[in-house]
Amino acid sequence: MKKILLLLALLTLLSVGAVCAADDEFILEEDPFAEEEVAPIADPLESVNRGIFWVNDKLYVFLFKPVARGLRVVPEPIRISTSNVFSNLGTPVRAVNNLLQLKIVDTLGEITRFIVNSTIGIAGLFDPAAAMGVPKKEEDFGQTLGHYGIGQGFYLVLPVLGPSSLRDGVGRVGDYFADPLTYLLSQEELLALRTAEKETELSLDKDTYDKIRKHELDPYLFVRNAYIQLRAAEVEK
Repeated sequence: MKKILLLLALLTLLSVGAVCAADDEFILEEDPFAEEEVAPIADPLESVNRGIFWVNDKLYVFLFKPVARGLRVVPEPIRISTSNVFSNLGTPVRAVNNLLQLKIVDTLGEITRFIVNSTIGIAGLFDPAAAMGVPKKEEDFGQTLGHYGIGQGFYLVLPVLGPSSLRDGVGRVGDYFADPLTYLLSQEELLALRTAEKETELSLDKDTYDKIRKHELDPYLFVRNAYIQLRAAEVEK
């Protein structure tokens, strides 16, 4: 039973990434009059990627989204506070990547946020640092590699982390080893924590992926292009 629960947790953690990658912040308007779509990234594994995308889609529809909808019985302010705690725990990874990119001010900002939110914000439940004018600076190792001129490589759909690329896949490994929780928690505890984090995020999402499934003729292409454009923008900022 323990192994089954761990497997379900792993699948949850992986597949929610596909939905989070389809967040409102990078939904794009496609040109209906475009004569031919030009892929923004090489996709030599498209047939394999589409197969994985299909599996991710079914897991989302029949497992992960129903769980997230069930979480919506919890009042939204409580779920937002829970998400704040997870964000606070992610500070070391953001700080390390800001430092690696020599963004000293942003690195100090992340450290300040952690101190303020862990104390005044009651272990990260609230985000007083943002109210004080210290915003979160999202950086990961994939962005760090991009900052130093390393391209995306080719497109990947991970089972079931969702849209990625060769560069960002390597970046995920770097972030894993940069996270202190990797060394403080057992693999089972870390997996449970990440699963809870992703399901909480999905419960707060405004059904973005559902809209993509409903309105886009080819959700695979939409998600691929949106993801790559988002990552390019994140590296440039």
